[in-house]
Amino acid sequence: MASVEKGHDAQTTDISVEDYYPSAMMNETKWTRLGLTPRSFGKAEVLLDEKKLHKTIKRRHLHMIAIGGCVGAGLFVGSGGALQQGGPASLLIAFAMIGVMIVNVVHALGELAVMFPVEGSFYMYANRFIDPSWGAAMGWNYVFGWAMCLPLELTVSSITMGYWQLNISVAVWISLFLGILILISLFGARGYAEEEFWSAFVKVFCITIFIIVGFVCVLGRGPKTGIFTSYQGGKLWSSPGAINNGAKGVFSVFVTAAFALSGTELVGLAAAESQDPARALPRAVKQVFWRCVSFYGLALLFVGLLVPYNDTRLLGAPGANPIIDVSTSPFVIVIKDAGLIGFDSFLNTVILVSVLSVGQSAIYGGSRTLTALAQQGYAPKFFTRVDRAGRPTWSTLLIICCGGIAYISLAAGGPVVFDWLLAIGGLVALFSWATICVAHIRFRKAWAYNHRSLEDIPYRAPLGVWGSWIGLVLIIMLYIAIDPLKPGVNRAMSFFNAYLGFFVVLVLWLIAYLWKRKVWVPISEIDIDEGRRRVDWNTVREEREHEATYPLWKRALLWLF
Repeated sequence: MASVEKGHDAQTTDISVEDYYPSAMMNETKWTRLGLTPRSFGKAEVLLDEKKLHKTIKRRHLHMIAIGGCVGAGLFVGSGGALQQGGPASLLIAFAMIGVMIVNVVHALGELAVMFPVEGSFYMYANRFIDPSWGAAMGWNYVFGWAMCLPLELTVSSITMGYWQLNISVAVWISLFLGILILISLFGARGYAEEEFWSAFVKVFCITIFIIVGFVCVLGRGPKTGIFTSYQGGKLWSSPGAINNGAKGVFSVFVTAAFALSGTELVGLAAAESQDPARALPRAVKQVFWRCVSFYGLALLFVGLLVPYNDTRLLGAPGANPIIDVSTSPFVIVIKDAGLIGFDSFLNTVILVSVLSVGQSAIYGGSRTLTALAQQGYAPKFFTRVDRAGRPTWSTLLIICCGGIAYISLAAGGPVVFDWLLAIGGLVALFSWATICVAHIRFRKAWAYNHRSLEDIPYRAPLGVWGSWIGLVLIIMLYIAIDPLKPGVNRAMSFFNAYLGFFVVLVLWLIAYLWKRKVWVPISEIDIDEGRRRVDWNTVREEREHEATYPLWKRALLWLF
C-alpha cells in the first residue's frame, strides 16, 4: 500500500516488476501470474499492507481505454433512434453537452485517482468524501448496472449476427460470445487491457474511415453505385429539417448520448491495476476530450448530413428496442446508400467487436467494484477472494452468471422482463457521474479547510471545482429530461420503467445506513492524508518549471494532450 504523504518531502522509488505484483507472487512462475496454470486459481497470499490486484495494465492500455474503450452500441446503433427522435442538430447539441459533462467528470476522477490510488474507484471516493452509506449504495448500483449491461451486450451481439442471415439460433450465439468473454477473463486485468487496446484500435480505425467516407460523400464524390454522386452539403438540414419534435426532441437525445458515453469512468477503475498511474492517468483522461470531439462529434455530423431523420429504416422492426436492433444503425445506412459493397459487413463486424468489448468491460468493472465492496464490509466476505493471477474469483463468476439473463430475451415474455431488468441499472451512469462530481467538490473543500495549497495536488482538473459544478448541473438537467417523448409518461408503468433506478438507489442507501449507521461526513472530519500517493515533488517541481518556459502554443498543446 502506498505510504502516507503529508508534505513535499515524500519520495518515490523507481518502478520495478516487484511493484506490479504482491511480494508473494514473485515466487510464482510467469504462467501462474498469467492465470494459465491450475495453481493460478489458488487463493492469493499477500502481506497485510499489500493489495491483491496485479498492476499489469500499461500506459498504452489506459490511453486506448480512454479513447475508445466504451464506444459501442450507444454510438453505432442507438444514434439511429436518437436521430429519428431529435434530428441532426439535436444529435450534435445533445452529444456536445454530454461531452462537456463527461470531460469534466473524468478530469475530476483523474485528479482524485492520481491523488488517492484505490481499488474500487469512484465508489471509494464517495465513501470517503461524501457518506459511507451513499458510497455503498453507489457501489452496489454500479455492480447492478454492469451486471445488467452484460446480458444486454450479449443480446445485441447475437442479434448483430442476424445481419448476415445465418440460420443459427440466437441462443447459440449468446453461448458462443459468453464463452469468448469467459476465456478473456481467464487472463485477468492483462486480458481485459489487451482486449480493450486492440478492440479500441479497431473502433478508432473504423470511425476514422467512416469520417473520411462521410466527407467524400457530402462533397458528392461517392461511388457511382450509390446515391451520393452530387453535392449534399446541408440539404437535409433544410429538408426535412435540423430539429425534430422541437425542444423535447433535443432532450430525448440526451439519454442516448449518456448511454453512448457511459463506462468512460472505467479509466479510473483500471488505474488501480496500472503500472504507472500517476503519469499515465492524466494523459489518458485528456484523450476523452478528443474522443468526444473527433469520434463522436465528426462522425455524428456526417451521419446527420447524409441520413434524413424521417428515414423509415431508422425506426427498425416494429416493437424492437432501438438499442438492440442493429438494422437501425445510421452508420450502416450511410455505407449502404454510398454503394460501398462489402463495407457494410465490415462495419457490422466492428459493431460486433464493440459490443463484445463493452461486455468485457462489464465483467471487469462489475467484479472489481464488488470485490472492493466486500473489502469494505458492504458485501459478503467471500467476494474478497482474489486468486494468484490477480483475478477476483467469486466476483467475476457472479457477473459472468448474470450474462445468462440474455437467454430471457428468447422467451415470449422475455423482452418485457428484459426491459425491467435494464430499468434497474438504467440510471447507473448518471448517479456515478454525479457522485464523482460531488466527491471532487467536497475533496477540494476539505483541502481548503486544511489550508493546503493547490500546488500540492499532483494533477489538477483543468477547470478545477467549477468543472465539477458544471458537470453536476448538466447531470441534473439530463435526469429531468429522461424520456420526454415517451407516450403515457404519466402512467405508473412508464414512470417506474424510466425512474426505477432512482428508487433502487434509495433502497440501497437505506439498507447501507441501517447496516452500518454511518451518515454524511462533515468537511472537518474528512481525512485528506491517509492513503495519498507518494510523490517525488522535486521531479514534479522541475517538470512544472520546465513546462512554464514553453511558448504559448506548446503549453496549449500540453494542456490539451
